Amino acid sequence: MSTAQLEAMVTQAMADLATATPAAWQPPLVDTPAALARLIDHTLLKPEAGEDQIRALCDEALTYNFASVCVNPTWAPLCVELLAGSPVKACTVIGFPLGATLPAVKAYEVDQVAQLGVQEVDMVLQVGRLRDGDYRTVERDIAAVADAAQENGLLLKVIIETGLLTDEQKVAACVIAEAAGANFVKTSTGFNGGGATVADIALMRRLVGNRLGVKASGGIRTAADALSMVAAGANRIGASAGVRIMQEMAGATAGEDGQVGAY
Repeated sequence: MSTAQLEAMVTQAMADLATATPAAWQPPLVDTPAALARLIDHTLLKPEAGEDQIRALCDEALTYNFASVCVNPTWAPLCVELLAGSPVKACTVIGFPLGATLPAVKAYEVDQVAQLGVQEVDMVLQVGRLRDGDYRTVERDIAAVADAAQENGLLLKVIIETGLLTDEQKVAACVIAEAAGANFVKTSTGFNGGGATVADIALMRRLVGNRLGVKASGGIRTAADALSMVAAGANRIGASAGVRIMQEMAGATAGEDGQVGAY
């Protein structure tokens, strides 16, 4: 896709935000702890994390039946092993956390983790190029990863790093990610700039409609945080506080006799 085509798409998306009626978005029904758990990517991306912590992460994910665990690539084989036979997916990150490596390197990372058994990948786009308005380079970067993900049957989420972008740049990021073949757009790494906000999730959902998923990540530490993101448009939540969120959700949905409802 040419630079002119991408610029025209972004311009049109900005115009549509000002004039068009938002497409109907029906949030997932989240009325039990189990329903919320199935939206959570239970995450541990700290560089100092060791094997015991990764094993605990997977054990927690299996206990609560989270959507996935999201870890750095070095821990992917262990997570695939520990989660085998369960509905919990193994997810890892690509070009993380800066997104500034070469597209071919990112695509190679996807091929490698796919061979290890990973089912989902979260990539960081080239934030500096996006801020420069170099839409063609950003599109090529995402497309290289999207092609590799599709060839390997992996779900691709594109981290746009909302805390470093203007609203117009957020629009451009979502438009380009969709054009390049992403399955989800995601707010942030949690390492650069701010985390998820309700306003950003609502903007991202309005831009992608029902065509892509929207993942809220960065600073989501409570059940109230998670539920507000879902109401705004998120259908996946990235959080390292998944257990706390589940405990709070269970308490909020407990019956008068103190027993938790469907879980």
